[in-house]
Amino acid sequence: MTGTVRETSIAAQAAALAGRASATDRRYLVGIAGPPGAGKSTLSAGLCAALNARAGRRIAEIAPMDGYHLSNARLDEMGRRAAKGEPDTFDSGGYVENLARLRGTPLGEPVAWPTFDRGLDEPTPAGVVFTGERIIVTEGNYLLVDDPALGAWHKVSALLDECWYLDAAREVLTARLLRRHLDGGRTHEAARDKVEGSDLRNAELVAATRARADLVLRAHGDRYSVLDPGLAVE
Repeated sequence: MTGTVRETSIAAQAAALAGRASATDRRYLVGIAGPPGAGKSTLSAGLCAALNARAGRRIAEIAPMDGYHLSNARLDEMGRRAAKGEPDTFDSGGYVENLARLRGTPLGEPVAWPTFDRGLDEPTPAGVVFTGERIIVTEGNYLLVDDPALGAWHKVSALLDECWYLDAAREVLTARLLRRHLDGGRTHEAARDKVEGSDLRNAELVAATRARADLVLRAHGDRYSVLDPGLAVE
C-alpha cells in the first residue's frame, strides 16, 4: 500500500455523516460498496448503531442490496443458480426503484424493503419497513458499477448522497468467503469452486469501481484506514 494513510473510527465517521445529513430535510442515502467478504454488513451495522447512539433514538437503518437477490427458483429457470451473486442474479431494476422511493417518500410514511435470509438462501419480502429513519445505509457489491450492460446498477449512484468503498486484501476475502460457504453447508471443494469461479471474479469487477467512491476504507480491527481512491492497494 502506498501514499499517506490516516486512521479513523466508526464513531468519527458517524459524527461527520450526521452533520452532512442534517443539511437536508429529506432522507439521506449512504452507499457502502465493496467486494464480497469485505465486511460491508459489519461496517453498516456499526455505522447505524453509532448514529442511533449519538441521536438517542433510531435515525438510521440498513437497506441491504442482498434483499434483491433473485429467488432460487428464478435462478434455476435462468440456468444461473451456480452464478448467484453475480450482477445479473439480482433484481437491479427493483433495487433502483425502491432506492428512489426511499429518497422521495416523506419521513413517517412507510417504505417496505426486502432482506436476505442466509439460512434459507432466499430473499424475505418486506424484511424491514422504514418510517421515520432519516439516514439510510444501503450496502452491496455493485453500487458503483457504471456499465449499463450489467443491469440498472449504473443508475444507483445518482440516488445516493454519498458512497463509500470498503476495501480488503484478496487473501482476506478468500478466507472469509470460504468460511461463509462452508458455514452455509457446502463441501470444501464446492466452497473453493464458488470462491475461485465466481466470488473473486465479482471482486475484480467491483475493484474497478473503487475510484468512483467518495471515501475508501480498509478495516484494521475496530478501526479503519482511509485510503486514496485512486491508489492501487495490495
